[in-house]
Amino acid sequence: MSALQNDLILRVLRGEATERTPVWMMRQAGRYLPDYIKLREKYSFFERVQTPELATEITLQPVYQIGVDAAILFSDILVIPQAMGLEVQLIEHKGPVLPDPIKSAKDLERLHVADPHTELSYVPAAIKLIKKELNGKVPLIGFAGAPWTLLCYMVQGKGSKTFDEAKAFCYTHPELAHTLLQMITDSTIAYLKAQIEAGADVVQLFDSWGGLLSPDDFEIWSLSYMRQIVAVVKDLAPTILFAKGAWYSLSAMADTGAQGLGIDWCITPQMARKLAGEDVALQGNYDPVHLMAPPAKIAEEVTAMLNAFGPKGHIANLGHGILPGVPVDHAKIFVETVKQHKHHVI
Repeated sequence: MSALQNDLILRVLRGEATERTPVWMMRQAGRYLPDYIKLREKYSFFERVQTPELATEITLQPVYQIGVDAAILFSDILVIPQAMGLEVQLIEHKGPVLPDPIKSAKDLERLHVADPHTELSYVPAAIKLIKKELNGKVPLIGFAGAPWTLLCYMVQGKGSKTFDEAKAFCYTHPELAHTLLQMITDSTIAYLKAQIEAGADVVQLFDSWGGLLSPDDFEIWSLSYMRQIVAVVKDLAPTILFAKGAWYSLSAMADTGAQGLGIDWCITPQMARKLAGEDVALQGNYDPVHLMAPPAKIAEEVTAMLNAFGPKGHIANLGHGILPGVPVDHAKIFVETVKQHKHHVI
């Protein structure tokens, strides 16, 4: 493998000073890019995810078209429930459907801890191919869904704003819920280790629904399992935790030893830094809807965000995934504004 030509993100995650703030965007590989939309019309979602050549092509698109400082594997968090034995359907413009969700102890018998080298072998294969094609241009980020978020889908059976059925399952069947969370955790540790072995330079855990939990419940149902994962993988590759809406637990998340914490737009950079401390990189936190604003406004807001975070310990990103309708030129303005920004260091 070629040495990395751009290691800005890795240096920030190691706590080093960098000549500028690095930038990438969650969900940058996909739905807003015209070239991706062409592939979507030709291949089903899981064909795109499970065919290494297609996953590679989609992963590389934003690197060359938008100019980001890292590639992120094109995949989906629901490959883990699928590999554990649940049917997962991804319906365009509707979202995920798991037609036979987990409701009882008997349902758990249908599941097993996923083996990344059999059921998920297409992911390490894609990573190896992506690394070859990148040829050291930028780092590659691997990822997985956090156990709590995966439980939400596996119990609810579909997307939800509240995941009330999933939460009720935890409160009415706590032993079952903890058994399921541990199976997901064990699957995820093996999966992320396989991604790193295949060449992922960084890994990120996405806890999309962590913010639905109170601080005490977040510790019980989410963070205790993310902590297990971080303990294993953080010494194998820099690890970023992103728990949308769970800003109240930034201090506890920093204590996991993760090298980076993603934050959404509902907390100021100053408050995030105060909660997280000085020893962890912060990633975020531009509201993706603001990419619909006029270009001059985007540039102005991104500059303000960069100044608020300061010159050290920040990876510029959105506070959640890029939206399908964002004009490609607006995504480019976001990235270019970050790349051209000069911090005033006193």
